[in-house]
Amino acid sequence: MAEEGIRNFTVAPDDDGIRLDRWFKRHLPEASFNIVSRWARTGQLRVDGKRATPGDRIESGQQIRVPRAEPVAASAPSAPKPRREISAEEAAFAQELVIHIDPQAIVINKPPGLATQGGTKTTEHVDGLLDALQYEAESRPKLVHRLDKDTSGALLIARSARSAAFFAKAFSSRSARKLYWALVIGVPSIEDGMVELPIAKQPGTGGEKMFVDEKEGSPARTRYRVVERAGNAACWVALEPYTGRTHQLRVHMAAIGHPIVGDGKYGGKDAFLSGGISRKMHLHARRIRVDHPDGGRIDVMADPPSHFSESIAHLGFSPIMGDVEIDEVKFRDTPEGKKRAEGQAAKARRKERKGERRGRGRA
Repeated sequence: MAEEGIRNFTVAPDDDGIRLDRWFKRHLPEASFNIVSRWARTGQLRVDGKRATPGDRIESGQQIRVPRAEPVAASAPSAPKPRREISAEEAAFAQELVIHIDPQAIVINKPPGLATQGGTKTTEHVDGLLDALQYEAESRPKLVHRLDKDTSGALLIARSARSAAFFAKAFSSRSARKLYWALVIGVPSIEDGMVELPIAKQPGTGGEKMFVDEKEGSPARTRYRVVERAGNAACWVALEPYTGRTHQLRVHMAAIGHPIVGDGKYGGKDAFLSGGISRKMHLHARRIRVDHPDGGRIDVMADPPSHFSESIAHLGFSPIMGDVEIDEVKFRDTPEGKKRAEGQAAKARRKERKGERRGRGRA
């Protein structure tokens, strides 16, 4: 029988690689560092069933077991904040975004300008519309990955706790594959290349901006392929991320001298084209492919937004040229994936040896 009040959470892709104490600061700020440390000392705090410490790094898809919330002295318990009821117009808008639905999953074509989740001064977002996408399911749908606010395209949503855990693991293991379209400034000298540059949060930006950090950054790997070119001014590229770092595609393309058109954050004033090309960001999640929890695959394409389609037409590109094949290479087959697997195996061996030493001591 489960202990009363025990809470279980699944680590989201956005929290992959962070320290456990940082996860608590993000998601359960009411649990102070002292409380988390006490839970760890007494064995109440566990990750995937094993004892954990505040300094442990967590991975997407792992299960965090958290003890019951501790009462706050001299304070009446507050009722959970009710979710805002969405209007009929908002519900209709959300349902119009759906491009795939089955008993376990929904895929929407997220428009640019709509955030995936809420935050400071962000009140309109996909998460706030999920009540409209429950349909006949028993529970509210759950986000399992995200797209930047100004990035459009295919966004996968789980319809049950089982499928949410399944998809979270797929994104963590990089077996889920995504193909993006982008217009970029200039034309890379190598038309089919790989960008392998580690990424970290840029100091002083509050985590809002990333940069290439060769010493402290997390490994990041992106494949790009030139689809068509408009002379030397710009080109259309297909992008495949092998890792899931924040703003990875935007940082990588800017780092090799070809920022995404409309991405002033990473390309500055050089990220814009004249001649009637929209100043909106031209980055679109064209396709998502992932194994289905009930067998088979989800493989869905999302049409680009109007400003992207108009730019493609304006530059004389052929829309059918962008649907290149998705690379079958999985994250575990990359150098970063192998390194992570080796690290996990070494950690398991150390724990096993520690258990053997304890066993000999008792004997």
